[in-house]
Amino acid sequence: MEYEWKPDEQGLQQILQLLKESQSPDTTIQRTVQQKLEQLNQYPDFNNYLIFVLTKLKSEDEPTRSLSGLILKNNVKAHFQNFPNGVTDFIKSECLNNIGDASPLIRATVGILITTIASKGELQNWPDLLPKLCSLLDSEDYNTCEGAFGALQKICEDSAEILDSDVLDRPLNIMIPKFLQFFKHNSPKIRSHAVACVNQFIISRTQALMMHIDSFIENLFALAGDEEPEVRKNVCRALVMLLEVRMDRLLPHMHNIVEYMLQRTQDQDENVALEACEFWLTLAEQPICKDVLVRHLPKLIPVLVNGMKYSDIDIILLKGDVEEDETIPDSEQDIRPRFHRSRTVAQQHDEDGIEEEDEDDDEIDDDDTISDWNLRKCSAAALDVLANVYRDELLPHILPLLKELLFHHEWVVKESGILVLGAIAEGCMQGMIPYLPELIPHLIQCLSDKKALVRSITCWTLSRYAHWVVSQPPDTYLKPLMTELLKRILDSNKRVQEAACSAFATLEEEACTELVPYLAYILDTLVFAFSKYQHKNLLILYDAIGTLADSVGHHLNKPEYIQMLMPPLIQKWNMLKDEDKDLFPLLECLSSVATALQSGFLPYCEPVYQRCVNLVQKTLAQAMLNNAQPDQYEAPDKDFMIVALDLLSGLAEGLGGNIEQLVARSNILTLMYQCMQDKMPEVRQSSFALLGDLTKACFQHVKPFIADFMPILGTNLNPEFISVCNNATWAIGEISIQMGIEMQPYIPMVLHQLVEIINRPNAPKTLLENTAITIGRLGYVCPQEVAPMLQQFIRPWCTSLRNIRDNEEKDSAFRGICTMISVNPSGVIQDFIFFCDAVASWINPKDDLRDMFCKILHGFKNQVGDENWRRFSDQFPLPLKERLAAFYGV
Repeated sequence: MEYEWKPDEQGLQQILQLLKESQSPDTTIQRTVQQKLEQLNQYPDFNNYLIFVLTKLKSEDEPTRSLSGLILKNNVKAHFQNFPNGVTDFIKSECLNNIGDASPLIRATVGILITTIASKGELQNWPDLLPKLCSLLDSEDYNTCEGAFGALQKICEDSAEILDSDVLDRPLNIMIPKFLQFFKHNSPKIRSHAVACVNQFIISRTQALMMHIDSFIENLFALAGDEEPEVRKNVCRALVMLLEVRMDRLLPHMHNIVEYMLQRTQDQDENVALEACEFWLTLAEQPICKDVLVRHLPKLIPVLVNGMKYSDIDIILLKGDVEEDETIPDSEQDIRPRFHRSRTVAQQHDEDGIEEEDEDDDEIDDDDTISDWNLRKCSAAALDVLANVYRDELLPHILPLLKELLFHHEWVVKESGILVLGAIAEGCMQGMIPYLPELIPHLIQCLSDKKALVRSITCWTLSRYAHWVVSQPPDTYLKPLMTELLKRILDSNKRVQEAACSAFATLEEEACTELVPYLAYILDTLVFAFSKYQHKNLLILYDAIGTLADSVGHHLNKPEYIQMLMPPLIQKWNMLKDEDKDLFPLLECLSSVATALQSGFLPYCEPVYQRCVNLVQKTLAQAMLNNAQPDQYEAPDKDFMIVALDLLSGLAEGLGGNIEQLVARSNILTLMYQCMQDKMPEVRQSSFALLGDLTKACFQHVKPFIADFMPILGTNLNPEFISVCNNATWAIGEISIQMGIEMQPYIPMVLHQLVEIINRPNAPKTLLENTAITIGRLGYVCPQEVAPMLQQFIRPWCTSLRNIRDNEEKDSAFRGICTMISVNPSGVIQDFIFFCDAVASWINPKDDLRDMFCKILHGFKNQVGDENWRRFSDQFPLPLKERLAAFYGV
């Protein structure tokens, strides 16, 4: 029997009254309405009223009816399992009967409601939903067809996975061919729905779609010239995804597709152009890109470059005509959340200081207030990746354009040229070098352009060429660039201040100690900026100061510099409350400063140390309350604890033995015992870094806890959490040096895991190096315990350590390996060539270590005899052979 339900007139009026009130702009009224709606959820048929207003009460205005449906949708999300059966059935049948409502707003609302019910696991319990919607597609009535398609599109977006599983008897085998028929429908809205539905199944390589892939592609091509922008956008999106998933099917048509995408990237509709522009980004990641695109470059490059101009609307949104805004406070939503990068201990390498982890801070990111991703950014990103694909072969297509743009009289055009120059910096660096002596001075001049947007992009582009600038004699480019960038740090426009600060931080990383002669001048500017900056840029200024400290190190430790820098930092430190997230960048900055100033930081260390310990203690206490009574106490933000632990590490590293008194008077080690067992990997990571630093600085306070700490360190040697594992490994090595022979009982807790890690394929380099050093150090203090395993790790051990610089850690590790070889010489026989290679990587070992090497090499040679040694050493690469002969006489 059909479920008959009639609303009570008085109840209906009450609900309509609420719906009207909730549209009021007054937030207090909205809040009371929210509470009343929550209370109404106690009545089983409240949701019947809501669906009634949505589908049956045609006399009401559409916004009110739609709102009723959206409130019902939220109830479905929150309480669906508690709806009585009758109510559920009533809602479902009303939805299906009204999917073709005459109003687009009501149809869309019903569609949202349907997909929400479906994604609550109800696709299984609503067996007639998909068949019904599919049959409604064939309705003569446009509204019914469009409404059903709208609902299906939402279901395909929300429930793609379950649609393609055995749970539902594979409905897609019927749905996908059906959708394909509608690609040729005469209504643009319906064509758009049809393509959007099928698009949901491309990336997952859904079987039902793969069976019809050729017909899909053919139908897409038929829509290529569609007059409806939404259809063109969906066609572009489909082709971009097919590029990743079914390149084989697109290849035969590639020439035409590229021509088509070139047109679409210039589409009048910016949304279509943006979708099409993604094509170049995706294609650039495919191995075939280079061959496919080469003949199209003369057309493509100008299109991308043209897309890099600000549109008129961008300029309005960016307030491009507002030149001075430094006195206007920032609105809080402008400030992005920042992510703290916890400490990771890494080895120094003897390459020329080029880091191989991709630093991602020079992403093309020059206008973060516009909708984050737009045609300008996408075009610039595409040019950047193509420059990396074609390298200098791109320049013949770019240079003629650049000449025109960079010296153009219209600022918008000139600005785009400067962005182009920055975008190709990474890929085309070699080929650009001949032009840089002319371009860099021109850019330095553009830093004082009268348009703020030109000044800000110029900061970014110059930072992309910082590496080259620093490689030239300092007076030629570095000094003028630095002088002008420092002026821009004090610009009257906030966007320029931000760009200049970021660019300066990049310059600092490249220039390192080259900046020492200019320190007074640099600090002058940075300290002045403190008094000038609004909230958002202050956070970037902290970063520039921290990077400066990292770059010049102990050169910062001069009384006059400390006098300039510390008072404003400490003043901010005293102003900020313990709950203020601005502490994060300030703590990070102070950590770098403390490490650089070393003893120079002593006058400031006590209050800083105390506050860090308090932050850790507070966070742990809050976490305990939250664990015990989650409904009463909210979870703490553990970043406060992580950043505090990292600053304590910076203090321990900077102050060394001077921190001993502070540690003695605090309970930090007890707190660390808790932190090392925290659920959150970043907390453990930072506490192990601090453990290693305190072990070096004042082991007498760590030693009583070693029996408690070692088992925890052992369980954290899990390479699933790379940084945790890395820092735990490093800490074990530092502890073993301090413990000496007393390390013996703890070797079984850690040795097997370490040997397993060092033999792991694809483990990150840093982890392998730290693991090798720690194994060496354990063998140095307890050779009898570790040497029996020699054969299981000697080979990866040697290859991991051959590339790191001579230093204390490498020294103790090699002493360990030599000691173990003397205990177990047969363990090294099979891999002796690797040992020879590792020994040869030393530039100048200490005399007694060199003697150890000598003894082992000559011992081996004497044991095998001259003839065998000659045959053995003939396998050596020539440089290795010469080195060993010169240094060790073998």
